[in-house]
Amino acid sequence: MYLHIGQETVVPIREIIGIFDMDNTTISKTTRQFLNEAQRAGRVVTVGDDLPKSFVVCQKEKEPPTVYLSQLSCTTLLKRAESFRSI
Repeated sequence: MYLHIGQETVVPIREIIGIFDMDNTTISKTTRQFLNEAQRAGRVVTVGDDLPKSFVVCQKEKEPPTVYLSQLSCTTLLKRAESFRSI
């Protein structure tokens, strides 16, 4: 199963580590440091041209995590992800 996170981008549900609200989580110094390190390593993918509202952290087996910046709210993404539970 795949989760549509905006524009034409989908990620495998099994690779998602977390879905985070950009405004609430970037208050933390640790989160900002994680995002900065991911950016420096080239592991940040911007989905769309709008200001990001959330970010999705995904990790394939034995690879460092990739961060997707999405213009969709984390509430919308969580609802989409939860819809797969009933399948």
